[in-house]
Amino acid sequence: MPKAKPLSKQQILGAVNKTKSNRAAARYLGVSYIHYKKWAKNYDATEEGYVNLFEQHKNQSGKGIPKFLNGGKKTPAIVDIIEGRIDPSHFDASKIKDKLIAEGYLDECCSNCGFSERRVLDYKVPLLMHFQDNNKKNYKLDNVELLCYNCYFLQVGNIFSDVQIQGMEEHKTPNESKVDWKIDDYHMKRLRELGLEDNNEDEFDIISRL
Repeated sequence: MPKAKPLSKQQILGAVNKTKSNRAAARYLGVSYIHYKKWAKNYDATEEGYVNLFEQHKNQSGKGIPKFLNGGKKTPAIVDIIEGRIDPSHFDASKIKDKLIAEGYLDECCSNCGFSERRVLDYKVPLLMHFQDNNKKNYKLDNVELLCYNCYFLQVGNIFSDVQIQGMEEHKTPNESKVDWKIDDYHMKRLRELGLEDNNEDEFDIISRL
């Protein structure tokens, strides 16, 4: 088995800046956690040398890593979902996606074109999860990928329904739609019985007067 290559400080800093924990940084670099830990501890995080990069990147509280469950229940390891030991339908799909990114399993960019621009309003990247076998419970890493809206549309299919597109593009407001004021024979008869119908008026005049 070939010996693992040394990790430079620049490599570790790059992984630290893109992940939320040391384990995620190791996965980002494609090395074992033990190998990553060995080298991360070799480099000082500050000029004073009070703390190394490994200690600095510890995230025991899980800050910035989305939680799956409410009510204080234990959060399952994302690897259990990836390997199929836990049914993902019990959890919010958007949170699974967030955790796959936060823990370094997926890069936060389009796997096809590399798009990664963030929206100024909320700093989100417009990415959709695509399941290559169409099984949305299969989170194996060779089955899932992130696609930008454009690549998803070109490679997979429509993102919005025809009704949604019409709603976004329609220049008329709901109040501008035509209203049918026609009164049927039954209601005209009732108006005559109540003495509210005038033979010289049409439906629009009657409704306007009433």
